[in-house]
Amino acid sequence: MTPPVADFPLTMLGGPQGELGLLGSFMLGLSMGLTACTVTCLPFMGAWVLGRGKGQGAAMVDTWLFLGGRVLAYSVLGMLAGSLGAVLSRWLASGIGNASIGLASCVAGLWLLLPALRAVPGIYSTISPGARQRDACGVAGGRSDAPVVQPLRFVRDPVSRPVPPTERGASGCSAARRGVALPPFFLGVSLSLTPCAPLGWLLTVCALSGNALAGFGHGLAFGMGAAVTPLLLFLPLFGLLGSRLLEGRLWLSHWLGGGAGMVLVALGIKRLLLL
Repeated sequence: MTPPVADFPLTMLGGPQGELGLLGSFMLGLSMGLTACTVTCLPFMGAWVLGRGKGQGAAMVDTWLFLGGRVLAYSVLGMLAGSLGAVLSRWLASGIGNASIGLASCVAGLWLLLPALRAVPGIYSTISPGARQRDACGVAGGRSDAPVVQPLRFVRDPVSRPVPPTERGASGCSAARRGVALPPFFLGVSLSLTPCAPLGWLLTVCALSGNALAGFGHGLAFGMGAAVTPLLLFLPLFGLLGSRLLEGRLWLSHWLGGGAGMVLVALGIKRLLLL
């Protein structure tokens, strides 16, 4: 009697009935990471790292956070496909991918836009203290040594004075720096939910395995293959370009971050309109 497919949930090269092995899932992800993934993801992440203007190192960190989000999303999708089967494919086809991409892109864009809005007279007082703290710590667009915008005063106030960077709350800055990791991570997660041919094949393989653990393994292998992408080269170059543009031009930081933020918001709205 021929054993069912579910008896061979995890193999490296493939099972006796022709089912895809882990290496096949990796190669499937690699084929997407080197082609369609770059074209789809570059406008989102390129705008993010360029708008931040923090240089190659920060851009590489953002890139790994983005790819980590993708690997995690594919692993979870594989696990769910192994448990739920075709139900997951119908759920993804309902538009949840475009909704998540749109929301994540808008959040990332607003993160970059808030420091630019803070520089507009009359708007600074309306920005939340958390947004001011993020800008002061230098985790959004621009540099940490950018001058703090103060309201116009005609009477000298000996009590009120700009707080130097060394006196700002260390814990607040640490929280802001941790928070800046969220937009690229969630962009990676959301962009993994877009239905496409390679993802459809992956979910089919995971559903045929009939096993959540096997689905997780195939999803992880697929995600690791998709992480091999030219974005690892392009995004640090975008970050370097942003930092070079801001050298000696601190006044440009709000324009660069604000422009990139508007691009991300526009991309997010475009996705939401597809619902």
